[in-house]
Amino acid sequence: MRAGVIGIGDMGSGLAKNLIQNGFPTMGFDLLDERMKSFIDLGGSPAQDAADVGRHSDVVFIMVMNGEQVNDVVFGEAGLVTTLQEGSAVILSATVKPAEAQALGKALEGTGIHLIDSPVSGGFPGAQNGTLTLMASAPEAVLTQFKPAMDAVSSNIHHVGTEPGVGQTVKACLQSLIGSIFSATFEASVLAAKAGVSGEVLYNVFSTSSAGSVITNTSLENIIDRKFEGTGSHISTMHKDLTISMALAQELGVPMHTAAAAMQLFHAGKTKYPNGDNWVVTKVIEDIVGAELHR
Repeated sequence: MRAGVIGIGDMGSGLAKNLIQNGFPTMGFDLLDERMKSFIDLGGSPAQDAADVGRHSDVVFIMVMNGEQVNDVVFGEAGLVTTLQEGSAVILSATVKPAEAQALGKALEGTGIHLIDSPVSGGFPGAQNGTLTLMASAPEAVLTQFKPAMDAVSSNIHHVGTEPGVGQTVKACLQSLIGSIFSATFEASVLAAKAGVSGEVLYNVFSTSSAGSVITNTSLENIIDRKFEGTGSHISTMHKDLTISMALAQELGVPMHTAAAAMQLFHAGKTKYPNGDNWVVTKVIEDIVGAELHR
Protein backbone atom coordinates (compact mmCIF):
# COMPACT_ATOMS: atom_id res chain seq x y z
CA MET A 1 0.00 0.00 0.00
CA ARG A 2 1.43 3.36 -1.08
CA ALA A 3 0.83 6.28 1.28
CA GLY A 4 0.75 10.03 0.90
CA VAL A 5 0.80 12.89 3.39
CA ILE A 6 -0.22 16.45 2.55
CA GLY A 7 0.77 18.96 5.21
CA ILE A 8 4.02 17.82 6.83
CA GLY A 9 4.39 20.22 9.74
CA ASP A 10 4.50 19.25 13.41
CA MET A 11 1.72 16.67 13.06
CA GLY A 12 2.05 15.61 9.44
CA SER A 13 5.77 14.99 9.77
CA GLY A 14 4.96 12.49 12.51
CA LEU A 15 2.47 10.72 10.27
CA ALA A 16 5.06 10.57 7.51
CA LYS A 17 7.84 9.35 9.79
CA ASN A 18 5.80 6.46 11.13
CA LEU A 19 4.43 5.46 7.75
CA ILE A 20 7.98 5.31 6.39
CA GLN A 21 9.28 3.41 9.43
CA ASN A 22 6.49 0.87 9.00
CA GLY A 23 7.48 0.17 5.42
CA PHE A 24 4.97 2.25 3.48
CA PRO A 25 6.39 3.98 0.39
CA THR A 26 5.39 7.55 1.28
CA MET A 27 5.06 10.65 -0.89
CA GLY A 28 4.51 14.04 0.70
CA PHE A 29 3.78 17.64 -0.11
CA ASP A 30 3.96 20.89 1.82
CA LEU A 31 4.18 24.50 0.71
CA LEU A 32 7.24 25.18 2.92
CA ASP A 33 10.62 24.16 1.54
CA GLU A 34 12.14 23.46 4.97
CA ARG A 35 9.40 20.95 5.73
CA MET A 36 9.97 19.24 2.40
CA LYS A 37 13.68 18.97 3.12
CA SER A 38 13.01 17.40 6.51
CA PHE A 39 10.56 14.99 4.88
CA ILE A 40 13.18 13.92 2.34
CA ASP A 41 15.65 13.39 5.20
CA LEU A 42 13.11 11.00 6.77
CA GLY A 43 13.17 8.91 3.60
CA GLY A 44 10.05 10.27 1.95
CA SER A 45 9.52 11.02 -1.73
CA PRO A 46 8.78 14.70 -2.46
CA ALA A 47 5.80 15.66 -4.61
CA GLN A 48 5.29 18.71 -6.78
CA ASP A 49 1.69 19.22 -5.66
CA ALA A 50 -1.33 17.39 -4.27
CA ALA A 51 -2.08 15.81 -7.64
CA ASP A 52 1.42 14.33 -7.68
CA VAL A 53 0.76 12.78 -4.27
CA GLY A 54 -2.49 11.28 -5.53
CA ARG A 55 -0.80 9.87 -8.61
CA HIS A 56 1.53 7.77 -6.45
CA SER A 57 -0.70 6.89 -3.47
CA ASP A 58 -3.40 4.43 -2.49
CA VAL A 59 -4.21 6.29 0.73
CA VAL A 60 -3.55 9.96 1.50
CA PHE A 61 -3.56 11.62 4.93
CA ILE A 62 -4.52 15.30 4.86
CA MET A 63 -3.06 17.27 7.79
CA VAL A 64 -3.60 20.92 6.94
CA MET A 65 -5.00 23.73 9.08
CA ASN A 66 -8.61 24.30 8.02
CA GLY A 67 -11.49 23.26 5.82
CA GLU A 68 -10.67 25.73 3.07
CA GLN A 69 -7.21 24.22 2.71
CA VAL A 70 -8.68 20.71 2.71
CA ASN A 71 -11.04 21.64 -0.10
CA ASP A 72 -8.18 23.09 -2.14
CA VAL A 73 -6.03 19.99 -1.58
CA VAL A 74 -8.82 17.70 -2.78
CA PHE A 75 -10.64 19.73 -5.42
CA GLY A 76 -8.16 22.42 -6.47
CA GLU A 77 -6.68 22.74 -9.94
CA ALA A 78 -3.94 20.31 -8.92
CA GLY A 79 -6.09 18.49 -6.39
CA LEU A 80 -6.20 14.86 -5.37
CA VAL A 81 -9.38 14.09 -7.33
CA THR A 82 -7.52 14.70 -10.57
CA THR A 83 -5.19 11.74 -10.00
CA LEU A 84 -6.39 9.40 -7.22
CA GLN A 85 -7.63 6.08 -8.56
CA GLU A 86 -10.99 4.52 -7.80
CA GLY A 87 -10.80 2.45 -4.64
CA SER A 88 -8.21 4.71 -3.01
CA ALA A 89 -8.88 6.67 0.18
CA VAL A 90 -8.49 10.12 1.62
CA ILE A 91 -8.02 10.17 5.39
CA LEU A 92 -9.12 13.53 6.76
CA SER A 93 -6.83 13.66 9.80
CA ALA A 94 -7.02 17.46 10.04
CA THR A 95 -9.55 19.00 12.41
CA VAL A 96 -12.26 20.92 10.56
CA LYS A 97 -15.91 21.77 11.09
CA PRO A 98 -18.23 18.74 10.97
CA ALA A 99 -20.20 20.43 8.19
CA GLU A 100 -17.02 20.78 6.13
CA ALA A 101 -16.31 17.05 6.45
CA GLN A 102 -19.91 16.32 5.45
CA ALA A 103 -19.58 18.56 2.38
CA LEU A 104 -16.32 16.85 1.43
CA GLY A 105 -17.97 13.45 1.61
CA LYS A 106 -20.88 14.65 -0.50
CA ALA A 107 -18.55 16.09 -3.14
CA LEU A 108 -16.59 12.82 -3.35
CA GLU A 109 -19.70 10.76 -4.04
CA GLY A 110 -19.48 9.11 -7.44
CA THR A 111 -15.69 9.48 -7.71
CA GLY A 112 -14.91 6.02 -6.34
CA ILE A 113 -12.62 7.65 -3.77
CA HIS A 114 -13.32 6.70 -0.15
CA LEU A 115 -13.31 9.27 2.64
CA ILE A 116 -12.31 8.35 6.17
CA ASP A 117 -13.19 11.21 8.50
CA SER A 118 -10.58 10.65 11.20
CA PRO A 119 -9.27 13.60 13.22
CA VAL A 120 -6.56 12.74 15.71
CA SER A 121 -5.59 13.40 19.32
CA GLY A 122 -2.24 13.12 21.01
CA GLY A 123 -0.51 16.27 19.86
CA PHE A 124 3.07 16.54 18.68
CA PRO A 125 4.39 13.69 20.91
CA GLY A 126 1.65 11.34 19.75
CA ALA A 127 2.25 12.15 16.11
CA GLN A 128 6.01 11.72 16.34
CA ASN A 129 5.79 8.51 18.40
CA GLY A 130 3.04 6.90 16.35
CA THR A 131 0.70 6.76 19.34
CA LEU A 132 -2.14 9.00 18.19
CA THR A 133 -5.78 8.30 18.98
CA LEU A 134 -7.92 8.27 15.84
CA MET A 135 -11.65 9.07 15.76
CA ALA A 136 -12.52 7.33 12.52
CA SER A 137 -15.84 7.49 10.73
CA ALA A 138 -16.31 5.42 7.58
CA PRO A 139 -17.97 2.14 6.58
CA GLU A 140 -16.38 -0.81 8.35
CA ALA A 141 -15.14 -2.38 5.13
CA VAL A 142 -13.29 0.81 4.23
CA LEU A 143 -11.67 1.03 7.65
CA THR A 144 -10.61 -2.61 7.43
CA GLN A 145 -9.04 -2.05 4.03
CA PHE A 146 -6.95 0.92 5.11
CA LYS A 147 -6.36 -0.08 8.74
CA PRO A 148 -2.70 -1.02 8.14
CA ALA A 149 -1.85 2.59 7.29
CA MET A 150 -3.85 3.88 10.24
CA ASP A 151 -2.19 1.38 12.58
CA ALA A 152 1.19 2.76 11.53
CA VAL A 153 0.45 6.18 13.04
CA SER A 154 -1.71 5.33 16.04
CA SER A 155 -2.12 3.24 19.15
CA ASN A 156 -5.90 3.61 19.38
CA ILE A 157 -8.40 3.59 16.52
CA HIS A 158 -11.99 4.26 17.55
CA HIS A 159 -14.71 3.50 14.98
CA VAL A 160 -17.05 6.32 15.95
CA GLY A 161 -19.45 6.23 13.01
CA THR A 162 -19.91 5.55 9.32
CA GLU A 163 -20.63 8.99 7.85
CA PRO A 164 -18.39 12.02 7.23
CA GLY A 165 -18.63 14.58 10.01
CA VAL A 166 -19.03 12.14 12.87
CA GLY A 167 -15.30 11.99 13.55
CA GLN A 168 -15.10 15.78 13.54
CA THR A 169 -18.07 16.01 15.91
CA VAL A 170 -16.39 13.71 18.43
CA LYS A 171 -13.19 15.74 18.09
CA ALA A 172 -15.09 18.98 18.77
CA CYS A 173 -16.44 17.49 22.00
CA LEU A 174 -12.96 16.32 22.97
CA GLN A 175 -11.36 19.70 22.29
CA SER A 176 -13.89 21.50 24.44
CA LEU A 177 -12.69 19.35 27.34
CA ILE A 178 -8.99 19.60 26.52
CA GLY A 179 -9.19 23.38 26.16
CA SER A 180 -10.88 23.62 29.53
CA ILE A 181 -8.21 21.49 31.22
CA PHE A 182 -5.49 23.62 29.63
CA SER A 183 -7.06 26.84 30.87
CA ALA A 184 -7.62 25.58 34.41
CA THR A 185 -3.98 24.49 34.55
CA PHE A 186 -2.78 27.90 33.36
CA GLU A 187 -4.87 29.68 35.98
CA ALA A 188 -3.74 27.36 38.79
CA SER A 189 -0.10 27.90 37.88
CA VAL A 190 -0.46 31.69 38.14
CA LEU A 191 -2.34 31.37 41.43
CA ALA A 192 0.60 29.35 42.75
CA ALA A 193 3.12 31.88 41.44
CA LYS A 194 1.31 34.80 43.09
CA ALA A 195 1.10 32.85 46.36
CA GLY A 196 4.83 32.06 46.30
CA VAL A 197 4.61 28.33 45.59
CA SER A 198 7.48 26.97 43.48
CA GLY A 199 6.86 25.34 40.14
CA GLU A 200 8.65 22.18 41.22
CA VAL A 201 6.35 21.75 44.22
CA LEU A 202 3.25 22.39 42.12
CA TYR A 203 4.35 19.92 39.44
CA ASN A 204 5.18 17.18 41.94
CA VAL A 205 1.81 17.51 43.65
CA PHE A 206 -0.31 17.88 40.52
CA SER A 207 1.40 15.06 38.62
CA THR A 208 0.83 12.55 41.43
CA SER A 209 -2.71 13.67 42.25
CA SER A 210 -6.02 12.74 40.68
CA ALA A 211 -5.70 15.92 38.57
CA GLY A 212 -2.53 14.66 36.91
CA SER A 213 -2.77 13.95 33.20
CA VAL A 214 -0.68 14.27 30.05
CA ILE A 215 -2.25 17.69 29.45
CA THR A 216 -1.72 18.99 32.98
CA ASN A 217 1.77 17.58 33.38
CA THR A 218 3.04 18.71 29.97
CA SER A 219 1.57 22.17 30.45
CA LEU A 220 3.17 22.63 33.87
CA GLU A 221 6.55 21.36 32.70
CA ASN A 222 6.63 23.89 29.88
CA ILE A 223 5.39 26.71 32.10
CA ILE A 224 7.92 26.22 34.90
CA ASP A 225 10.74 25.79 32.39
CA ARG A 226 9.47 28.90 30.55
CA LYS A 227 9.16 27.10 27.23
CA PHE A 228 6.50 29.04 25.38
CA GLU A 229 7.55 28.53 21.74
CA GLY A 230 8.81 25.69 19.59
CA THR A 231 7.31 22.82 21.59
CA GLY A 232 5.17 21.55 18.72
CA SER A 233 1.83 22.80 20.06
CA HIS A 234 1.22 26.16 18.42
CA ILE A 235 -1.62 28.15 19.95
CA SER A 236 -3.28 28.72 16.56
CA THR A 237 -4.30 25.08 16.33
CA MET A 238 -6.03 24.87 19.71
CA HIS A 239 -7.60 28.29 19.17
CA LYS A 240 -9.04 27.07 15.88
CA ASP A 241 -10.28 23.83 17.43
CA LEU A 242 -12.07 25.67 20.25
CA THR A 243 -13.70 27.91 17.67
CA ILE A 244 -15.09 24.77 16.01
CA SER A 245 -16.31 23.41 19.35
CA MET A 246 -18.09 26.64 20.21
CA ALA A 247 -19.66 26.93 16.75
CA LEU A 248 -21.05 23.40 17.07
CA ALA A 249 -22.42 24.22 20.53
CA GLN A 250 -24.10 27.35 19.17
CA GLU A 251 -25.61 25.38 16.30
CA LEU A 252 -27.03 22.78 18.68
CA GLY A 253 -28.04 25.24 21.40
CA VAL A 254 -25.77 23.72 24.04
CA PRO A 255 -24.45 26.06 26.78
CA MET A 256 -20.67 25.69 27.15
CA HIS A 257 -19.70 27.96 30.03
CA THR A 258 -16.29 26.44 30.79
CA ALA A 259 -15.26 25.95 27.18
CA ALA A 260 -16.35 29.52 26.41
CA ALA A 261 -14.00 30.83 29.11
CA ALA A 262 -11.20 28.68 27.67
CA MET A 263 -11.95 30.07 24.22
CA GLN A 264 -11.55 33.64 25.48
CA LEU A 265 -8.28 32.84 27.25
CA PHE A 266 -6.87 31.25 24.12
CA HIS A 267 -8.08 34.22 22.10
CA ALA A 268 -6.21 36.55 24.43
CA GLY A 269 -3.08 34.40 24.21
CA LYS A 270 -3.16 34.21 20.43
CA THR A 271 -3.69 37.96 20.13
CA LYS A 272 -0.89 39.00 22.50
CA TYR A 273 1.59 36.20 21.70
CA PRO A 274 0.75 35.02 18.16
CA ASN A 275 3.98 33.03 17.80
CA GLY A 276 3.53 31.16 21.07
CA ASP A 277 2.40 27.65 21.93
CA ASN A 278 -0.61 26.74 24.07
CA TRP A 279 1.13 27.46 27.37
CA VAL A 280 1.71 31.09 26.41
CA VAL A 281 -1.82 31.80 27.63
CA THR A 282 -0.26 31.59 31.11
CA LYS A 283 1.86 34.66 30.33
CA VAL A 284 -1.29 36.71 29.69
CA ILE A 285 -2.52 35.97 33.22
CA GLU A 286 0.98 36.40 34.67
CA ASP A 287 1.21 39.82 33.06
CA ILE A 288 -2.00 40.85 34.81
CA VAL A 289 -0.95 39.78 38.32
CA GLY A 290 2.79 40.46 38.04
CA ALA A 291 4.02 37.01 39.01
CA GLU A 292 5.70 34.18 37.09
CA LEU A 293 5.94 30.48 37.90
CA HIS A 294 9.48 29.11 37.68
CA ARG A 295 10.84 25.74 38.57
